[in-house]
Amino acid sequence: MIIWSGQGDLGRSVRAWYDGDAVAVASPELSKRDRLSVRGPIDQLAPLVEQVLAEVGTSFRPFGDEQVIRELAERVPGMTFAAAFGWMDTTDAPAQTTTAAWLDGDTGVEELLAEAAPGSYAWPGRPGVLRWAAATGEAGELLSIAADAWSAPEVGFLAGVATRPSVRGQGLSRQVCGFVTAELVKRHGRTGLMVDRDNAAAISVYRKLGYTYRDVAAAHV
Repeated sequence: MIIWSGQGDLGRSVRAWYDGDAVAVASPELSKRDRLSVRGPIDQLAPLVEQVLAEVGTSFRPFGDEQVIRELAERVPGMTFAAAFGWMDTTDAPAQTTTAAWLDGDTGVEELLAEAAPGSYAWPGRPGVLRWAAATGEAGELLSIAADAWSAPEVGFLAGVATRPSVRGQGLSRQVCGFVTAELVKRHGRTGLMVDRDNAAAISVYRKLGYTYRDVAAAHV
């Protein structure tokens, strides 16, 4: 996650700090939010995070392994634990038989997201959202979609997954996610995503595509 947070842009819009084994990486507008990705022993990390937030501002939300974030929320004055969720990643390109393909643009994507996934972080035109893939119907209508968004040179990122309600249960999301995962692994070497920890159906699909799960969390000041 630290490598993903760097976005291949360290020293420009992305900044990093370290103290011993503790690391903090501040990435603006990463998956919709200003994120402060953190890692390391809490005794070194807590004062480092306090120092970094004083420098970059409290719009940056600490993000990392769940236990680390819970400990930070107890140690850093004014910090509150916000939410726990899942990070999943893979270095394997799944073998998929699919008709999914990259779209030439994003026509129809907003409409499908509004219908099927209005809470999506990835939308056409948002910073870092690069391209969309889809499985389509006989008339070319979008049935299931996913985005290449906020990908870093060494870690691709899958987001914006949505399937039209009328065609759910047909394996279309698995096809599209499998296609995008394979494409991103081939290009970047690894693909990651974030998932609601209570979304058992989505986690099951991603596991079948080769992803492994870890508990992560965010906090805010």
